[in-house]
Amino acid sequence: MNIKDIKNIISAVKEYLFSYEKFKKKFSPINNLSDLKIFIKERSAYVSQATLYGYLKTRMGLKTTLMFTDDVFIQSVNKSKWHIFGTCVSDLLFYTCSYLKSENKIGNLSLQNIYEDIIDREKTNGMPSDICESLKKNFEKKLPLFNENYFNDIPFKDSGYALYHWAPIAEDLKKLDKEVVLNSMAYKWNAVVSDFKKLSRDAKNF
Repeated sequence: MNIKDIKNIISAVKEYLFSYEKFKKKFSPINNLSDLKIFIKERSAYVSQATLYGYLKTRMGLKTTLMFTDDVFIQSVNKSKWHIFGTCVSDLLFYTCSYLKSENKIGNLSLQNIYEDIIDREKTNGMPSDICESLKKNFEKKLPLFNENYFNDIPFKDSGYALYHWAPIAEDLKKLDKEVVLNSMAYKWNAVVSDFKKLSRDAKNF
């Protein structure tokens, strides 16, 4: 395989993982429910895919790009990215709504409806129906944990463990990487939280 082939594979990998990471409203204020959904979807897509690809790239090096010529590996990555994305949406939805509720900026929104709307829309981006339904059931089980103080606890722990669990890496290697993997996810969320607080600063009750 020559340099041109390798570059083509790298380009394909990036497009495969980040095809819908387009932050058209990256700096737009969050003033209503529609804005909030866009923020949650886009940032969850970024965090889930950046951490997954970053982990694969770190663990496999150059082999990462070569592995994307393997259909079985691609199927594993595809399954992983959707499960991690769905958990990121769940974590960020809980964080943003608990924070806004503590600031008296939102009323009694249906988190279940918001989550299902975001997840259902991802079917057009290739999310399999079985994964979609599984994610919605998992969210329903998590829903009783929501409260106004949720954002002050460890709001993004589930997405960190989702990355650890679903990443298509050998189990013996993942055990060695656990702390690094969880920290990498937490680090990505720090920037998202900072953006969210700035963008929702002037939000009214919605």
